[in-house]
Amino acid sequence: MKQNSKKNYVITSLTLYFTYFIHGIGASILGLYKPQFAKAWGAVVGSDGIVDVSRVVAVIAALGLGRLISLPFSGPISDKFGRRLSGIIGVICYGIFFFGIAFSPSMQIAYVFAIIGGIANSFLDTCVSPTCMEIYVNNPSIANMFTKFSMCISQFLLPFMIGMVAAANMSYRTIFLVAGVAILIDGILILLLPFPQRGENGGEKQEKKKKQKVKLTKVSFAAIMIGFTSSSTFMLWLNCNQELGRSYGMTDSSAIQSFYALGTATAILATTFLIKKGLKEINVLILYPAISTVMLGLCFLIQAPWICLVGGFVIGYAGAGGVLQLATSTTAEFFPENKGTATSMVRIASSIANYTIISLASYITKVGGASAPRMILLLNMGVTVVGILLALYVKKNRDK
Repeated sequence: MKQNSKKNYVITSLTLYFTYFIHGIGASILGLYKPQFAKAWGAVVGSDGIVDVSRVVAVIAALGLGRLISLPFSGPISDKFGRRLSGIIGVICYGIFFFGIAFSPSMQIAYVFAIIGGIANSFLDTCVSPTCMEIYVNNPSIANMFTKFSMCISQFLLPFMIGMVAAANMSYRTIFLVAGVAILIDGILILLLPFPQRGENGGEKQEKKKKQKVKLTKVSFAAIMIGFTSSSTFMLWLNCNQELGRSYGMTDSSAIQSFYALGTATAILATTFLIKKGLKEINVLILYPAISTVMLGLCFLIQAPWICLVGGFVIGYAGAGGVLQLATSTTAEFFPENKGTATSMVRIASSIANYTIISLASYITKVGGASAPRMILLLNMGVTVVGILLALYVKKNRDK
């Protein structure tokens, strides 16, 4: 990626990408420790020995609520007061989240810390994505996709970390504590390292443009809503695939997570190559959800352990492989003078998905019994189809 020529910001960008490495852990670790937290928070254990994990899924949904509460403010704060401030707020809140969740004695207290975790995510979103797009000015979409690449590395390693913790007979809280310390150390670097100045690439003309108001159109709103559908796709899979694997007879359903992360990493590299070769971002936003729809349908029809591993890789590739990031950069094209606010709007849609869709998944898990994982697959398929329709609308009308 070619970067801003006025100053070398490589170390700054690597430091910012590391926050997403930690975010990858924060976004998925609760899903992998559902039985442990459910027991710690007083969940009912059935006569068959199965723990009711619905309350943990509800806490995961609270991450979306926290994002939803803070994103209307985090984007404008980033644009007005600087990316660095947004990043520092995000780092501090993430530290509180990791330490707080680790020692929460009840679901209610954990719910509050999950909201704080969502706030952390929103402030990192409106710091990292705009800053990296401003550093790598000639490849903003690719720069934004590498936030997802950072996440998928940690999500690939996470099952192995969990295995190492278990083998050493350490507490399931261990990874939370290590992640909390790591992101706070990274926050010190964010405080000290240089950030690009807002007018660095556009002089006075850019400063004048920044005063323009943000105006929503039907097309830009459709681009924003791809943030909802793309997030729903990978959030539903990420947080519910363990139960699907167990229902299909898998003895170690945590392996799905590694296949998912491998698919995501493959997608970031492949999509980066294809975009540099001329593939339009909007075509990716049509093609990848279509692939996800087909894969979810196959997972519904083929009730075998191996399909979960294949599904993990394909959904990781097509559902989580940068679609949200490309939706963000596509939306930013409609608001070139307000990238932080544009990022905020897409992530608001993503947060609504996190809260509403995961809350719905929690309800389905509670009332659906053994059929709940397959019912969630159908819900996910409906969401991906809506995403395809939105992307087709944007492609047809954005230049009008």
